[in-house]
Amino acid sequence: MKNNLVRTISKNGGAIVCAIDSTDIVRNMEQIHKTSATASAALGRLLTGAALMGCFLKGEEESVSLKLKGGGPIGTVHAICGTDGNVRGYCDQPLADLPLNPANGKLNVGALVGTDGTLTVIKDMGLKEPYIGQIPIETGEIAEDITAYYAKSEQIPTACALGVLVNPDLTIRAAGGFMLQLLPGASEEEISLIEQNLSKLDAVTTMLDRGMTPTEIAFAVLDGFEPNVLDESGVEYRCNCSRDKMRRVLKGLGKEELETLASEDPETEIVCSYCNKKYLFSAEQLRELAQSK
Repeated sequence: MKNNLVRTISKNGGAIVCAIDSTDIVRNMEQIHKTSATASAALGRLLTGAALMGCFLKGEEESVSLKLKGGGPIGTVHAICGTDGNVRGYCDQPLADLPLNPANGKLNVGALVGTDGTLTVIKDMGLKEPYIGQIPIETGEIAEDITAYYAKSEQIPTACALGVLVNPDLTIRAAGGFMLQLLPGASEEEISLIEQNLSKLDAVTTMLDRGMTPTEIAFAVLDGFEPNVLDESGVEYRCNCSRDKMRRVLKGLGKEELETLASEDPETEIVCSYCNKKYLFSAEQLRELAQSK
C-alpha cells in the first residue's frame, strides 16, 4: 500500500503537521454507501479528519470517533479511526443532496450537515471510561468545527483543512487534508509565519489535483521551519465488523425482543452500517441467544 499519510515536525519541535491523501479512502466510501455529491464531501471530510486525528493517538488499542449531528438533511454523520489510521464511517441519509452554495458555487456541505447541533468526539484510550468532548457546531463545514473542538475542548492551537473534489459522475477525483498543532512554547514570530504560510496555500484538493504529495503539503505548511518527517503510513477505509460482533449486538436487544424477532421471520438480517455487509441469523439462532442471556 502506498504511503498516503505523513507526520512531520518543525526542526525546533514547536509544530506538528499531519497530512493525508485520502482519495482512495473516500472513493471506497462512495462505492460502499452510494453517496450523493454533497454527502460524499461531508462524510469524506469527516473520514479524513478522523484519520488526521488518529495521528495523535498513542496506544495500540486507542481510537477516536466523531459524530456530527447538525439537524441538516444528511442526519448524523459518523467516522471512527484507530491507532492504525484505518477509518470507517456512515451517514444517516447518504442520498441527501442540496443545490450548490450560491455564495461560492461549491458543494453546500454546511447546509447539508446543518448548524443546529453538536460535534461529539469520543477518544477511547483503553481506560475504564472514554474521554468525551462536545461542542456546538459552528459551520457544518467540518474542518472549522474540528479546529473549534481542539480550541474549546483540549485548548490546543490547531489549524485543519479538509477537502473532497467530486466528479460530475459522482466519482471522487481527489480528497485529503492536513492538521497543524502548535506545541507549548511557540513564539509569536513562529505563529505569525505559520499564519502567512496558511494564507498562501491553495485548497487541499487543488494541491492534490496538481500532484502534490502529503509530505509536500505538510512542508508547505511548515515552510521556513526546516521540517522533518516523523513517519509515513498507508491507511485505508476498512471495517472491522464480524459475525461475533453482530451476535453481541443482537444479544443486547434483550430476551423479549429476540423471541419476537424469531417468531416473526425464519431469518433475521443485520446490515453493518459501516460497510453494508449482511449477516443472517436463523430463528433458532435467535432463540438460542435469547436463552443465553
